[in-house]
Amino acid sequence: MNGRVVAGLLVVAAFVLGVSESMALALVGLATTLPLVLLWPQRTAAAVLVTVATVLSLTAFRHPAYAGLAATLIALFRLGETADRAALACSVPCLVLAATGHAPVAAALAPSAALAGIAWQARSRARVSAAARDVIEESLLRRSAAGERARIARELHDVVAHHISMVAVQAETARLATPGLPPAGADRLRAIGDTARSALTEMRRLLGVLREDTGQPERAPQPGLRELNALVDAARAASGGATRLILRGTPIALDPVAELAAYRIVQEALTNVRRHAPGAAVDVEFAYGVDVLRVTVRDNGPAVDDPVEGLGLAGMRERASAVGGTLRTGAVRGGGFMVEAVLPGTTA
Repeated sequence: MNGRVVAGLLVVAAFVLGVSESMALALVGLATTLPLVLLWPQRTAAAVLVTVATVLSLTAFRHPAYAGLAATLIALFRLGETADRAALACSVPCLVLAATGHAPVAAALAPSAALAGIAWQARSRARVSAAARDVIEESLLRRSAAGERARIARELHDVVAHHISMVAVQAETARLATPGLPPAGADRLRAIGDTARSALTEMRRLLGVLREDTGQPERAPQPGLRELNALVDAARAASGGATRLILRGTPIALDPVAELAAYRIVQEALTNVRRHAPGAAVDVEFAYGVDVLRVTVRDNGPAVDDPVEGLGLAGMRERASAVGGTLRTGAVRGGGFMVEAVLPGTTA
């Protein structure tokens, strides 16, 4: 129940009990309780007036003033929540009454109410301090995690970048230094070097997200549909098979995230073809609808009766789902495998 409502009930009780004996006692009852209601926001003023009125009631009228005593306890408790010294000072008159033989119960309860309010205040402050400490600890943990991510990123870059760079350098060296190297072999070594350099660029872009402590975020743009021709050309050169890019319909505008998803799905699908069906012909088809893009990568490799969905297919499915699209994979009748993604877009 609301404290102010309880104080109001004390006013009514004090008046009713007092008027049953005399109007003077009824007015005394109002004097000991009414300030608590009228001055509820002003805790110090309410506590002072209620305490003084109660002490006068106990000394001058020899009236037990039970309602007034209850109002005094409430006022001292509330004052102890905000001003501990003032609450203890207001309880001193009750101790004086006890010393003179008046109202020993009041002498015991009034300081106790003030001390209870002070204890409640201390507990509230402790809760606030604990909450602030939790926030600080959480912030420190986030900073520690960010620092750990940056450290891991640095280590990955130092170790992996070195080896990938060596692959690129050795491929280029072998291409230039091997006498009598057939053109096809030179092309393959050039493709190895280009792939290694592309992988190094991709790795640096991804690790740039983790390296928050450098203050120099990666500014290279994420690949999109503009890089699609280069991706298909690179796949054609690497696999040695026929790889076609087919466009249907009127191009529509796509969110950059959807463009990146389309690019990555095609990239992963072409990688799977080179891994599982080397030399197979591949069709990469982009079919634009009114507000949708359908991306299909189909090869004519060996038939797959029950394909196992590995990390590559799962990653493609997650990319499509992340932009509100869908992805379907499966064997093609007559041989081969197909990856089909449907991604949302808006009309240009």
